[in-house]
Amino acid sequence: MSEAQQHYAFEVTDEDAGERLDRFLARQLPAFSRSRLKTLVKEGHARQDGRTIEEPNYRVKPGDSFEVTVPPAAPAAPRPEAMPLSVVYEDDALIVIDKPAGLVVHPAAGNWTGTLVNALIAHCGDSLSGIGGVRRPGIVHRLDKETSGLLVVAKTDAAHQALAAQFADHGRTGALVRRYTAFVWGAPQPAKGTIEAAIGRKPHQRTKMAVLEDGGKAAVTHYETRARYGDGQGATASRISCRLETGRTHQIRVHMAHIGHPLIGDATYGSGYKTKAARLPAAAQTAVSALIGQALHADVLGFAHPLTGDAMRFESPLPKELAELANSLADLD
Repeated sequence: MSEAQQHYAFEVTDEDAGERLDRFLARQLPAFSRSRLKTLVKEGHARQDGRTIEEPNYRVKPGDSFEVTVPPAAPAAPRPEAMPLSVVYEDDALIVIDKPAGLVVHPAAGNWTGTLVNALIAHCGDSLSGIGGVRRPGIVHRLDKETSGLLVVAKTDAAHQALAAQFADHGRTGALVRRYTAFVWGAPQPAKGTIEAAIGRKPHQRTKMAVLEDGGKAAVTHYETRARYGDGQGATASRISCRLETGRTHQIRVHMAHIGHPLIGDATYGSGYKTKAARLPAAAQTAVSALIGQALHADVLGFAHPLTGDAMRFESPLPKELAELANSLADLD
């Protein structure tokens, strides 16, 4: 069954006089982002007293009557694919997923199908109201393919806009919290600290990120050691907790490798530690070889609900492969 287009009508009051049309409509229609309404105006979906207005910066006047038509959201470009999902929470505005390692979040070159977005389109169906005019889930943050853990996705335009603003702020002034558990080689010194080092594409190897003195984007990672495995200060490995103050690509992986403690199982930034893994006891070697990728799990996610403002917090236990890694490393003590 196809969705019918929606019609809205408004009259400008004295208080609205002189305001831009797109701003006026954004206040009247909070379920739609301003950028979406701006596009609708440009596409000829707004009429003022019977004539089409295509200028978003048109200044409204008292007594003006506007009609806005919102066409049905276009079908999502990625095709829906039914896949099992671990749904932690869901309502009309958003969905929180506990993503397994090995699942790509968004379709891209080399992964056009079998992604979380494909699965969400199938799972959410008509509850996706159309973000930016397309019936699709609103991805406001991502996890690497090999990283497991909590991910929040918007189902409406308004939720997408509000969540995106929280993630852009990185929790500096709001309720956003992102915490990760990682298993790294060695024992970071000090045991608790902050890594401030700009990150950008590695010159001459653009598929990798790197700490750069010039040209990188500011990146801040706070870490704290939760457990050491092995001989005290010379520990073989450690379990750490990381909190992000910025959200750069591969940030935790790059920062920990930068201070000499790459993540266990990270073939991109910790390839030089293969010989160290080979010297582990048999049980630990088995646990490391069973990892899909780097030993990194997004275990805590907190944010303000985009519509109600209520504080929301979710926690995810370690997945089976990381729990087995922790158990095997604990035997080193």
